[in-house]
Amino acid sequence: MKDTLRAGEKTSFSFRVPATKTVPHLYPEAHEFQLMPTVFATGFMVGLMEWTCLNIIAPHLDEGEGSLGIHVNVSHVAATLPGQTVTVDAECTKVAGRRLFFHVKAHDGIDLIGEGEHQRMIVSWDKFEKRVNHKAKLARVAPISRGTV
Repeated sequence: MKDTLRAGEKTSFSFRVPATKTVPHLYPEAHEFQLMPTVFATGFMVGLMEWTCLNIIAPHLDEGEGSLGIHVNVSHVAATLPGQTVTVDAECTKVAGRRLFFHVKAHDGIDLIGEGEHQRMIVSWDKFEKRVNHKAKLARVAPISRGTV
């Protein structure tokens, strides 16, 4: 990672919530989720918070690097409906070597919907894939690869 990321760097990212990001779509296999209201799912909110942090990190990465989420501690305190726009504000609060700390806050234009802390670790994708693919071999599952899905 370049030596350019500093605590205090901030960004905001907005996303219009489609119906596919509601609770019943989180795990379509889970009957229990199918019975719940069609509001923005906590899991998708966390992903949006991570995405916002990725936008802060991106200009500071060296070739072949990325980051992985390693800790999330956030609230989800208000429901958001499909069609509303969620804006996440993120701030890098600490850089400790390859470990990055963020404060994240999400709002939907009416309510604060969530807030908390997130940590990410900078990794070499090649090294990470090598470790994970060794695990895949032991588990007798398909190896991973990066790129488009």
